[in-house]
Amino acid sequence: MKILILNGPNLNLLGKREPEIYGSQTFEDYFIELQFKYKEVELGYFQSNIEGEIIDKLHNAQEEGFNAVILNAGAYTHTSIGIGDAVSGITTPVIEVHISNVMDREEFRHVSYISKYTAGIITGFGLKGYELAVKSFL
Repeated sequence: MKILILNGPNLNLLGKREPEIYGSQTFEDYFIELQFKYKEVELGYFQSNIEGEIIDKLHNAQEEGFNAVILNAGAYTHTSIGIGDAVSGITTPVIEVHISNVMDREEFRHVSYISKYTAGIITGFGLKGYELAVKSFL
């Protein structure tokens, strides 16, 4: 099993940005823990603040040998029809993950242009949401 974790804008600031919402751990540190815990899974990781790079990564996931994608599109979740179209246009299953409970936040965060095309959504469990998504694919 080969799973791509794909993070969108501002998630490179995890551990620094709004720790009361997103926690104090960097994603890179968490990713090392996740790799250690799931040695039987080949985990890949990509983060970009650029919408087109996220779309390209989704388009190429299958060609790169990934069986599944865990996608936290960050703020693009609520604005990007293009990322939604990319998810709908690929056969690789995608789980949408959000660190915070988006339904308990600003109203604009209640809309996702991605959810309709995903195999499922995990929201509000902090970084543990990524692990829950990994488990869902095993």
